[in-house]
Amino acid sequence: MREDITFPSDGRKLAGHLYLPDDRPAAERLPAVVVVGASSGTKEQTPATYSRRLARLGYAALAFDHSSYGQSEGTPRSDENPFAKSEDIKNAVTFLTGRDEVDADRIAAAGVCGGGGFAPYTAVADRRIKAVAAVSALPDLRSTLTDGFAGDWHDLMHLAQSAREAYARGGEPQYVPFMPPGQQNEWVENGKQYYLTDRNPDPNWKNQTLLWSFDKMLQYSALDIIHLLAPTPLLLVAGTRAETLQQSQAAYANANEPKELFLIDGGTHFDFYDKPEYVEPTVARIASFFKTHL
Repeated sequence: MREDITFPSDGRKLAGHLYLPDDRPAAERLPAVVVVGASSGTKEQTPATYSRRLARLGYAALAFDHSSYGQSEGTPRSDENPFAKSEDIKNAVTFLTGRDEVDADRIAAAGVCGGGGFAPYTAVADRRIKAVAAVSALPDLRSTLTDGFAGDWHDLMHLAQSAREAYARGGEPQYVPFMPPGQQNEWVENGKQYYLTDRNPDPNWKNQTLLWSFDKMLQYSALDIIHLLAPTPLLLVAGTRAETLQQSQAAYANANEPKELFLIDGGTHFDFYDKPEYVEPTVARIASFFKTHL
């Protein structure tokens, strides 16, 4: 069963879908999971894929659009702000604690890609989150930007600040493509096979990122504080062929016990967004992990 919901987050109304098991006894309080999607993603994409499966396994699962994305409020649009996203997750937890169907003492967070960094980052401060799972995690946007930007990232920062100033003086917000045109590296090309094909279940998704989001991403790395997550347990799931496997390994190395790194043979980063042969064993491992720790 899916219910369309809204909740407030720092003065903005966020839109979400709450998935519940179809056969839930009316008086039963369920463990709950905040499902956090990839950078630039919407609730109809990976969060829906994971939430539906978690609900079938007995969880209340909340998928939602972050501020400035999808059906949620927030301007300018497509602002990839890790710190605002962390606040959105906290407010999603607050929403769940007010639901009669939810056991407020058994709330977890599961994130994919960028969400696999936002979830543990948030759970360091929000101790209401009792367990965290991160799939194909991209917790270190700082290194992703400084190591992967084609050119001098200082130039990108100057462009971001110029765009910020132009908007403040009445100009239009400036964007760059989230999935850039032209031949790119293997990771981006694999990403296009998800976002720019019929694998993407959200026809309203925008292939854009606010230009001055990049200066916020430069400041963010969940690796800075992930060692403080303990004693909240952390599960990391990644494919052995994932282009981002090194980031999952770094998160595991920096985190304290209890922690687990669960590798699935052959999976690339974007395979875990929607391909059943990778999503199904991942969700099964997440459910088992949460059952142990919630």
